[in-house]
Amino acid sequence: MKKLPKAKFPFEFYSRLHLRELTGLRASTIPQLLNHVRNVPGSVIYNHTHHFLEQHERLVPGVPNDFAYWVSEVMGEGRLGEKLSAIDTTSYGSIRELRDGISAVIDEALKEMPSLGIKMAPKGEEFYFMKTKSFVFKTAYRATNLREFADCMEHATPTTTYFHIFESKLRYDRPTNDFSEWLLLGVGEKELAEKVARLNAYDYSLVALRKKIIEMIRQRIGEA
Repeated sequence: MKKLPKAKFPFEFYSRLHLRELTGLRASTIPQLLNHVRNVPGSVIYNHTHHFLEQHERLVPGVPNDFAYWVSEVMGEGRLGEKLSAIDTTSYGSIRELRDGISAVIDEALKEMPSLGIKMAPKGEEFYFMKTKSFVFKTAYRATNLREFADCMEHATPTTTYFHIFESKLRYDRPTNDFSEWLLLGVGEKELAEKVARLNAYDYSLVALRKKIIEMIRQRIGEA
C-alpha cells in the first residue's frame, strides 16, 4: 500500500440531529403561501425543500419540495406545481437565493393566472409551515490523507454525508460543499474536488452518494 501525501490540515467529520417544529403559520391559498415563503426564517425554507433527504437515506427524492406537492396535489394546480418541481436546488448558493427563486415562480404564476389566488385549500389540508432546528456535533472520524478520508466515509453515517454535502453549503452560505473544499485546499486535488462539486447530489440517495464519492477517491489513489 503506497504512502499518500499528508493533508495541509485534517478533515474533521461532523454530523447533526434535526428537530422539526411547527411554526404556527399556515396557508389556505397560493397568495398566502407566497407571503409566508417570502417572510419565514430560512430554516423553514430549508425544511420544506430538504427534509425528504434527511428522513430517507436510501431513497432518491421523488418530489423535489413540499411546496410543489401541496400546489399540485392539494390545490390541483399541476402547471404551477410542475414549475416549482423544476426548480434546480443545486443552482442556488444559499437558502436566501433559493427562497427568492421559489417566490419568483409563484409570483409570476399569480400574475399570469389571477384565478390561482381564489381557490381555497380543503379544511385540514392547508399548508403548515415547519422549521428545522439543527444540532451539529463532531464525530470520532478524522482524515489526514485521501485513504483515511475514504475509510472514514465508509464508517461514518449517511447523515454525516448529508451535513457536509447539503447543509453546510446551503445553510451557511458556503461556495461549495465541505468535501470539495478540503480536497482542493487540504490535499491539492483540484480535479477531484471539481468532480465531487459537479455531482448532482439530488440524483442520489444518501447511501448511494456516499458510495459514489468513496469510489471516486479510491479510483484516484489506485485502490478501486
